[in-house]
Amino acid sequence: MRIRDPRGYCAAMGDDPYVGWVLIVVDAQKGFDDPAWGARNNPACDDNIGALVDDWSSHDRPLVYVRHDSTEDDAELTCSVLTPGTPGNELRDYLGKAEPDLLVSKHVNSAFHGSPDLHAWLLSQQAAGIVVCGITTNHCCETTVRVGANLGHDVLFPIDATFTFDRRHPDGTMLSADEITRATAASLHDEFANVTTTAEVLAGRARPID
Repeated sequence: MRIRDPRGYCAAMGDDPYVGWVLIVVDAQKGFDDPAWGARNNPACDDNIGALVDDWSSHDRPLVYVRHDSTEDDAELTCSVLTPGTPGNELRDYLGKAEPDLLVSKHVNSAFHGSPDLHAWLLSQQAAGIVVCGITTNHCCETTVRVGANLGHDVLFPIDATFTFDRRHPDGTMLSADEITRATAASLHDEFANVTTTAEVLAGRARPID
């Protein structure tokens, strides 16, 4: 079970229910449009991420972009499309509408294992909690949610502001992206995060787990 941070995150709810909450957009990069990744789900993902970014920007809440900078050590060939200096490494165009308060570069799944140090920055900001969205659902987003929760942050995870790809199971069968997303939601909800929706967050109704 989670151990809540003794600093007692969770800002007082006023007119803005997410005052002090940080939106973390994970790996929303052009390289994930490469067909080498395979079949994906959730075509509404980019619109949902964009809506969250617009909402955070309009309320002057903290905004973090995370970029995966692939290295030669990346295990999957498809990750090469995220190599710095290539078009695939670039952030998706709609993120250009808002300037982030922090840009984190990473080489692994967790946004908390990149540079600058995301956890240290959140503590310096006295963050009330984090909202995680981006690409992909079951890799960098899920890992960021798990690590963030273990570090004591309250986490909201609007899972419809993520997408992923079909993936082969070790037994040889193919799991669809939707099946993988459902499994991620079941694994994370009420343990690491409140797995919610973009609409719930935008309406101010999503709350951290107890």
